[in-house]
Formats: sequence, C-alpha cells, structure tokens
Amino acid sequence: MGGDDVRAAVEEAVGFLVRIPDPTAPVPVVDTDVAGVVWHIGTCLHWYGHDLVMGRVDLTAGRWEPDQDAGYGRLVTGLASWGEVLARVLDAADPGERGFHPWGAPDPAGFAAMACAEVLVHTGDVADALGLRWAPPADLVAAVLARLFPAAPTGTAPAATLRWATGRADLPDRPRPSSWSYAAAAG
Repeated sequence: MGGDDVRAAVEEAVGFLVRIPDPTAPVPVVDTDVAGVVWHIGTCLHWYGHDLVMGRVDLTAGRWEPDQDAGYGRLVTGLASWGEVLARVLDAADPGERGFHPWGAPDPAGFAAMACAEVLVHTGDVADALGLRWAPPADLVAAVLARLFPAAPTGTAPAATLRWATGRADLPDRPRPSSWSYAAAAG
C-alpha cells in the first residue's frame, strides 16, 4: 500500500463527508459528532506522516486543537490536505523506513494501510450513525484487511469484514471482537 491508496480512500471519504447536512449529528460509536470524526481522521493522517518522518520517536507529547470557528467545510478540506501530505510523505519514503506507532514500528505500507483504515472505518461510522449508504472500494478495503488484519476471514464482503475486525459489526457465525489492534509492525 502507498500514497495512491491514501489518496483514493480520502477522495472517497471526502466525496461522502462533504454532503453531510448536519455536522453536529452524533456518531455514538466514537462518542463525538460528525465534525469530530472528520477532525479525528485528519489528525490521524497528520500524525502518521510525522510519525514516519521522525522514525521510531514517540511524538505523542505534541498536540494541537481544532479551531472552533473553522467550520465544517474547512475541517473536510483539512482532512483532504492532510491526506495529500501523508500521501506525499509515503511516495518519498524508502520502503525500509520505520516509524513510531504504539502497536509496532510500521513501514510506509503499514502507515498507508492504517491511514486508509482510519478513513474507511470512521467514514463508515458516520454513514452508520446517520443511516446513509456508503460503500468504499472493495479492492482498497481488501488491501487494508490483508495488511492490518491478516487473520480476518476471507470470503465475506471486505467492507463488512473491516467493520467486524474493528469491533463495529457482526459477521455470520463469528463473534464480534471485543478488542482489536492493527498488525502495524512491518511483516
């Protein structure tokens, strides 16, 4: 996975999120509203770029806060811009580089997969909370599953399997995971 995958995930999400009529609508699974979900996705993309560039240095001491006056449109634009920044970092990265993550030391492909997962899962959270239909590209979701959830079942719809792997949905004959984590470290 790489920068183009991040671009594809972000493009799909932004195309959906920009049409949300009420950014203050609650998204209970993540205990925030739509705008908060958009902010969260953007911060993930921001941090993944920094985490890869800085190597195995834990940057969790640095934080920034959203501009409460920015408005929803600027949050969505911010998500798109951080997606492009991360994609460019990934495009320029050596495949042997490793960065910091609490679940391991991902390579660029791992950061790309985690970024895509954050985008796809949380956009799905918004769709579910609002009762809207959103279907991310199956091939992109399958690539995320292969990289981050190698033990996830196959033979099921990739989007449903990703929601299952992150504890958000049921799959036939499989209990919903009570906890989960990315297989973030490079294989």
